[in-house]
Amino acid sequence: MATFVKRGRRWQAKVRKEGWPQQSKIFSSRAEAVDWAAVIESEMARGIFVSRSESEATSLSAALDRYKEEVTVHKKSSDQESKTIEVWKRSDLAVRSLASIRGSDLAAYRDQCLKQGLAPATVRNRLALISHLYTTAAREWGMEGLSNPVRAVKKPRADNARSRRLSQEEERYLLAALDDPGDGAGNRRNIWVPSLVRLALETAARQSELLSMAWRDVDLSRGVATVRDTKNGDDRHVPLSNASKSILSGLPRSVGGKVFPTTASALKQSWARAVARAIRNYKTAGGKDEGFLLDLRFHDLRHEATSRLFEKGLNPMEAGAVTGHKDLRMLKRYTHLRAEDLAKKLG
Repeated sequence: MATFVKRGRRWQAKVRKEGWPQQSKIFSSRAEAVDWAAVIESEMARGIFVSRSESEATSLSAALDRYKEEVTVHKKSSDQESKTIEVWKRSDLAVRSLASIRGSDLAAYRDQCLKQGLAPATVRNRLALISHLYTTAAREWGMEGLSNPVRAVKKPRADNARSRRLSQEEERYLLAALDDPGDGAGNRRNIWVPSLVRLALETAARQSELLSMAWRDVDLSRGVATVRDTKNGDDRHVPLSNASKSILSGLPRSVGGKVFPTTASALKQSWARAVARAIRNYKTAGGKDEGFLLDLRFHDLRHEATSRLFEKGLNPMEAGAVTGHKDLRMLKRYTHLRAEDLAKKLG
């Protein structure tokens, strides 16, 4: 049976039933306490009661810390997800218990993020993290009665598909800027980046795959490079074109065995400087295109290289074998054929 005791301005409800552990909770009004006790007693009577005490005592912040230690640490995207976790821990919801957070709370958080100008994809990723945290808590942390509030939230539509192609003029200026030994301000060229960019355009390999590529996995005689532990979790054998083999043959061998012994941070800096230098050189030469190279990202090289595979005549299965795409729908997102090239084929 349920009992209700007034403690100051609040009410404590206690439910005792034979065969079940005692349950108690404090509410701001007697009516709330009575409603809660009625639900608990009903669930016990039907044999479906699951204690919510742990989820009620665990804050979102504490759960995020545990998730980071037990789940995030094993992910390839652990660095990025750790940053997302820190963002969540600074939110107003962080001090709330897991059991108290409702779909309406997350919907309000979603709307606030979008109003602040965050990309829909970023908001979706944040909600996905919380969704998996709740699933993990319910399945693996013993919080069986915990419901996932993210399921009640409409996710913002994210359309990240890009159709950015690299024009011949942009490629010419970019590669020339990468080959430039310095920018006159004491910033010397990273000797690995020009070849890395050229190989990215030939192989459609991801930045992370190129940076982790080792010489022991490169067989120039067979024309194959093996990329280990890819984003999809599998090794991939990348066929090397004559241009790819020429690029690799011209590289010095590093002591550590990496094909490109540089870091993502160093590559990011070199890329930004080269793009800025290429734009500057283009304008100095009288270029008038205001959008020249301005929105180009390193990842766009994968788009460009994938599109070129199709322009060379490869079918979707062949192109997917090179790029590592297992889903042809994703492959289509990375592929944008120039309409003028298709027009030439039509005659």
